[in-house]
Formats: sequence, structure tokens, C-alpha cells
Amino acid sequence: MKSPFTFEHTAPKEQEAGKLYPAVFLLHGMGSNEKDLPGLLTELQDEYHIFSLRGPITQAPGYAFFIDEDFGKPDRQIFDKIVLHIQAFIEEAIQTYSIDATKVFVLGFSQGAALAETLPFVLGTERLAGAIALSGYLPGHVKEEYSKRSVASLPVFISHGKMDYVLPYQWGEEARDFYKDQQANVTFMAFEDGHGVTPEVQREIIRFLKQHIS
Repeated sequence: MKSPFTFEHTAPKEQEAGKLYPAVFLLHGMGSNEKDLPGLLTELQDEYHIFSLRGPITQAPGYAFFIDEDFGKPDRQIFDKIVLHIQAFIEEAIQTYSIDATKVFVLGFSQGAALAETLPFVLGTERLAGAIALSGYLPGHVKEEYSKRSVASLPVFISHGKMDYVLPYQWGEEARDFYKDQQANVTFMAFEDGHGVTPEVQREIIRFLKQHIS
């Protein structure tokens, strides 16, 4: 891989020659790193390619993918560039590894979820089989200014805690409604907790992936 990202990759065990496998690309939250999210998919790691990317910006105690101009408003220049870099990473991974290009998913938490909610409009249903966004939001400039590919019928899973004091619960609902307006196949999960991933949410993530991989 020639990508500028630092990343961790686990491949399916006992791969069969000539067989292609599903892939999930993980995008962590601000101040975290590439080791944060793979544990959510431990149940699937023997059957999936799992790529966990590290944001390129130092943000104590870890890293970030972009910085904000204001609350909920990413620095547009940095954000758009990162989106293109992630797109290129996914394309290169598909060419490099035994990945089934019809079974590619993105999963992000917090600011990683902002990217996971943006990428379907950049990649479209031609490249993505689904998107998972945990406790995030869809940036306003993506809604209003991006030239968007169709996400009609694309499976999208969005979860948000009702007591989230980091990113408002309302932002999760707004992303849900926007995706529904775009004719996506949206699953929305509200839960009685804060900014995080509960065991119930984790179970729904696994269920969602298994459902849409078959």
C-alpha cells in the first residue's frame, strides 16, 4: 500500500485461493487511534478484511482526521482532502487485497462517523455496500454543496445516544432524515446513554453487517 495513512489490517483466516472477501474500513474519533474500533468487529475478523485507519493530525491523547472551524463545522479544506485520501485508500485496498468490491463497508465513530456519513455520497452505491455511523453527524457543506452520488437503497446504520453531550442527539436524527430523503435504506438506533458504543449497539452493528453481506 502506498497510502499516507498509518493503519492496522486483519485478513480473513484460511483464505481460499481466488476467493474474495468483504471489507470494513474503520475511522476513529478525535483524540483516538487505529486501535480503538477493531474490537467492535472481533466476531467477524476471521471472515472479513478489517482496515483501521489512523487520522494524520496529532490530537492529544491520539490523533484526528480533521480539525473544526467551529462546533460541528469541519475545516473544509482539510475535511475534503481527507475524504479524497480515504477514497483512494479504499480503491487501492480493493486492488491490493482479496476484497469483494461489492461488499465494502465504512464504519466511523464521532468525527469518524462524520466521514462515514460523507463517503457514501462520494463513492455511491457502485463502491459501497453500506455505511455505519456511530454518534456522529453529516457536515452542512456536504449536504448543501457536494455533488452527490446516489445512495438510493444503500444500507445505512446510524446510532446516537440520547444523553450525548459531545455531539447532540439531534444531529443523529438530522443525518437519519437526510439519508431517508435521499432514499437510502436507513436503520436508526437511539439509546439511553452518552457519547459511546454500548453492547446493544455493538450487537446491532454485527447484525447489520451480517444481514447486508449475504
